Amino acid sequence: MTERTRRSLLAAAGSVAAVPLAGCADAILPGGGDDEDNGSDEEPVDRTGEETVDVAVGGDGGLSFVPANVVVDAGTTVVWEWTGVGGTHDVVARDGTFESDLSGTEGYTFERAFEEPGVYEYVCTPHQTRGMVGSVEVVE
Repeated sequence: MTERTRRSLLAAAGSVAAVPLAGCADAILPGGGDDEDNGSDEEPVDRTGEETVDVAVGGDGGLSFVPANVVVDAGTTVVWEWTGVGGTHDVVARDGTFESDLSGTEGYTFERAFEEPGVYEYVCTPHQTRGMVGSVEVVE
């Protein structure tokens, strides 16, 4: 193998190895980053009166939760379902109270019952700096 061929092969291998990490280059741990970017620029969707609320993970082009912000009654279960768009996502509470696995698989779900009133902010850790954030407001 010539020196030029080896260099080309090594350069190509390095490019391929970097591709899976491309979506993670701007990842920040929950609670980090710009606290003003908490999904609050989207009005909350009232889902009170429902036992289960669905949120799409990777909706609207792949880098958002749809709806991003919901208001639910205490005792409601929120089910996040991956669309398979936008790469690998997760759902992680900024306060550490819940966390899904990373997945890019369409149909993968994560759910959590919200019993206590309050506002629960969450992010997709690989994409939070791109605005992939949301919240669940739990009311009595």
